[in-house]
Amino acid sequence: MKEKLARTISHYRKERGFTQEELAQRLGISFQAVSKWENAQTMPDLVLLPELSKNLRISVDKLLGYVPQESPITIYEEEYRNKQSYYWGIEPNQACYEVLKCMPPTRPLKLLDIGCGEGKDAVFFARNGYEVSAFDVTDAGIEKTKRLAEQTGVHVHAFKADISDFRLDTDFDILYSSGVLHYIKPELRNEIFANYKQFTRPDGLHVFNVFVNKPFIAPPPEKEPHAYPWRSGELLGHYHDWLFVESAEVVFDCH
Repeated sequence: MKEKLARTISHYRKERGFTQEELAQRLGISFQAVSKWENAQTMPDLVLLPELSKNLRISVDKLLGYVPQESPITIYEEEYRNKQSYYWGIEPNQACYEVLKCMPPTRPLKLLDIGCGEGKDAVFFARNGYEVSAFDVTDAGIEKTKRLAEQTGVHVHAFKADISDFRLDTDFDILYSSGVLHYIKPELRNEIFANYKQFTRPDGLHVFNVFVNKPFIAPPPEKEPHAYPWRSGELLGHYHDWLFVESAEVVFDCH
């Protein structure tokens, strides 16, 4: 709890453009107090939480690590909720087979599915012997992930989290994400991918795809208010010090 709160305060302070001194002045405290919060040495007093959340422009719930319920971050919450079947189907993404090819589970391997949706890929990995954790921002997606895992007879540690707020604090062998990374604001990407790399075990694997804007391709019909497309080569830049197994740009029809 203390470590997560420390990351949250630091993240939103920087997003607001405050120094530790500036935030401290707004709260009527010393900058050393803010520094101790962000280093997980101490926690803010309860009486300071409303004013702290006001200055960071987030709710107290979000400050404490809870995803707010009042405004859906993605349009898919409603889609997942209203559709009895699985919105994306239950067949795994082709990228899942690349994971199997590059790092088969010949030994215990921990895998994290970032933005798992309704869980089709997470369940596929669990069926094939990986120790799978998976998170999504949608309640309906997590419910359907757990249901699909139970129906398939496998275990997936599925939990709700916002990709913008979530940070790793334990090591994984494999990080996987398909069709989700465009929810990360450009100004947060350096920090988030540094965190992903920090908590990946030696000889680990990242398998990601991102949506890239191209002038000759029409934008998707869905109106996503919190989507931030990537530029060609941008994702590769976060891995300049890693070995690339494969990198390609493809045009596909998602309908």
